[in-house]
Amino acid sequence: MVLSKLLEGIEYECLQGNLETEINDIVYDSKKAKEQSVFICIEGTKTDSHNFIDEVAALGVNAVVIEKKIPLPEKITAVFVPSSRIALAKMSATLFGHPAARMITIGVTGTKGKTTTTYMIKEILETAGKKVGLIGTNGVMIAGAFYPTMNTTPESYQLQEYFYKMAEAGCEYMIMEVSSQGLKMHRVDGITFDYGIFTNISPDHIGPDEHADFAEYLHYKGELFKKCRIGLVNADDPNLESLLQEHTCELFTYGVKSKADFKVAEVNYLTEHNFVGISFRVKGKKSKESLLVKVNIPGEFNVYNALAAISLSSFLNINEDAVLKALASIIVEGRMEIIHSSEQCTIIVDYAHNAVSMESLLTTLRMYHPKRLVCIFGCGGNRSKLRRYDMGEIGGRLADLSIITADNSRFEKVEDILTDIKTGLQKTEGIYMEIPDRREAITYSIRHARPGDMIVIIGKGHENYQEIEGVRYPFLDKAVVKEILEELKISK
Repeated sequence: MVLSKLLEGIEYECLQGNLETEINDIVYDSKKAKEQSVFICIEGTKTDSHNFIDEVAALGVNAVVIEKKIPLPEKITAVFVPSSRIALAKMSATLFGHPAARMITIGVTGTKGKTTTTYMIKEILETAGKKVGLIGTNGVMIAGAFYPTMNTTPESYQLQEYFYKMAEAGCEYMIMEVSSQGLKMHRVDGITFDYGIFTNISPDHIGPDEHADFAEYLHYKGELFKKCRIGLVNADDPNLESLLQEHTCELFTYGVKSKADFKVAEVNYLTEHNFVGISFRVKGKKSKESLLVKVNIPGEFNVYNALAAISLSSFLNINEDAVLKALASIIVEGRMEIIHSSEQCTIIVDYAHNAVSMESLLTTLRMYHPKRLVCIFGCGGNRSKLRRYDMGEIGGRLADLSIITADNSRFEKVEDILTDIKTGLQKTEGIYMEIPDRREAITYSIRHARPGDMIVIIGKGHENYQEIEGVRYPFLDKAVVKEILEELKISK
């Protein structure tokens, strides 16, 4: 493709060279620079790739796209743009032939519930016989193939490449988690989503490398509703009006407490042998009768997640039987995932790794009236100490027993992290134990379980490693639980 074609729809100024130069690929990592490629210079928080122009020119790139007017090597085509990230997103979409337009596209944003909601939608569509691609925190799934990802919303070039693979594999639907960082970094520019879904918002991802404050976080979450045709939003969220300022899509609402287009009633918390979940009735905008739904994941917030998926299904004209069957058997790895359920105890693994998620999770689990609620948790190293204090205090208030242990300690000592957690715990009258080794902590909780106990292991969810001193060691909470159950000869 010639460079001028790649630049269609982008504001630019050609500083030197020939716009009809042939381009085979787009590169934004100087280590991957190669002949017949265009190198996009991006100024990041730690590295500015404008500094590598001489290096990539020597490696034979045909052209560079810059957002800073700087001295340039001779004999290389150079294009100036107002934003390199926007250029990367739109040029990548053009390079791959705008593959997202070949599918029905669904974007889900929010502080909590993105992963679970996308998995519910995927399960419903696949139960209805549809071919689906999914992108999110747990990775990318395309026609049975799995690709791990570093970010909830990958870089725009990677996204377009995944969309292309999905379209080529015959996927009819593309579902993805759209993070606030992904929106801020223009990773989804060049895509018009058919449907955008908003789950909820609360303060999170605020810091030097993320968002300056809650107002900025809220602003970028709302950007999805300027990039979709139809928006399905949680009517019960108190920040909804602020989030939707300047939205351009047609809006529909779902909710439990507020007046909404899709409304829930009769919520019940179910504890049965081999089943801990919820049931409720839904009255939808497009249905005359209410629908009785049973969901194989516990918690009030999963009423909202399921309701979002059900609401979308009505727009997609998915058969109600497929919806009911999918939600009754749904399992989302590391999200309120029930690993074991018996008269002895119930064991749940969840990704909750901040104060908001932890409080919501433990409050929900108390609604199931366990004999004891036992919570095993730690906190990540090289992260906010405030998070540790808050999580300690929440554990002390809401768990009958907190067992504090290692998480991803990174470059800190586990003992120092646990000391910070204890600062919060000691503000309460909660009972706690300190077992630094995570496997030993899990073993203790299971070995000393009392009939009717609910044990929840939080913080890592789907993660299959523990990061210590820059090294990732294999560790998956779910797998460890199953090994311990086998060792102790505890069966369902």
